[in-house]
Amino acid sequence: MNECGDHDVLTVFCGPDGRYGNELGVVRDGSWIPDEGERQAFAAKLGFSETVFVDDPERGVIDIYTPSSRLPFAGYPCVGAAWLLDVPELVVPAGVVGTRLDGEFTWIEARVEWAPPRTLRQFGSAAEVEALDVPPEGEWIYAWAWEDEAAGRVRARGFPGRGDGIAEDEATGAAALLLTGQLERALNVRQGRGSQILTAPQPGGFVEIGGRVRLTSDRPR
Repeated sequence: MNECGDHDVLTVFCGPDGRYGNELGVVRDGSWIPDEGERQAFAAKLGFSETVFVDDPERGVIDIYTPSSRLPFAGYPCVGAAWLLDVPELVVPAGVVGTRLDGEFTWIEARVEWAPPRTLRQFGSAAEVEALDVPPEGEWIYAWAWEDEAAGRVRARGFPGRGDGIAEDEATGAAALLLTGQLERALNVRQGRGSQILTAPQPGGFVEIGGRVRLTSDRPR
């Protein structure tokens, strides 16, 4: 296995001013680390919330890992990969993820049931969400409150609770997907320090998730 320098870093779900967002490690040539165990170790070494291995850039086949587990689907890695690869769809273990680029936003379309389990915990105000301490490990908690219910604006924070070094997730597409499915309406989510996630329910149990992506570092091989 090579050193940790052989990867790119994207920032996904940036705020309107281009700041914030969640960093994503991307190995553009998945054949560089074909073994699942080595991929898991590499993702843990990088320490990002999630890392993507691109196994077929033309077909959009990707493989997603947290520092401690392999995921059949995840929101922000798919948005980042969709932006980077510019393909009409992505293929993940959970299924085929539709993609589209629309101005400054990159969108994916996924089924609600593909999202990993999350505890969606509603609070009475955005201030309560902002004042939360990191909860004990053992449960993935998505804390949220309405900032403006009529406008669909949500304040949220995500706490993975896995004990793998990620105490708080800056931006979590899968959790926003679950919340959109539960509320059955389009949302404009402000998560973490200032990340922005847009969602829109679609027919047949699908939800679109959109956000801004930027290349943080591009490391030649």
